[in-house]
Amino acid sequence: MINLVSYFLFIIGSFCILTGSLGLLRLPDVYNRLHASTVIVVGGTVSLILGAGLLNGADSYLLKSLAIIFFIFITVPAGSHAISRAAHLRGVKLDKSSVIDELEERERSAGEW
Repeated sequence: MINLVSYFLFIIGSFCILTGSLGLLRLPDVYNRLHASTVIVVGGTVSLILGAGLLNGADSYLLKSLAIIFFIFITVPAGSHAISRAAHLRGVKLDKSSVIDELEERERSAGEW
């Protein structure tokens, strides 16, 4: 049963990596591509690490896998947020197909005070 769950996690991780990689190739601007790379790391890597941890079966290996997953969940969203914020502050524009820029609107309304 554990083997089946591990293989299922491998399939999910591979699917996340595949779709994220296609997103890196197809998405129009840096903000959307950053989202795709975050899907690769969080969805793909976490699923693969958890699947490997379950497949190995050793308690210490599984504990190390869970620690790695915890740090990935903490650092990757914070890092991608910092990168997107820096890109926005440097003036990197959204694609024309993007509908709304909430950060620009928030900064504009804060300047009116």
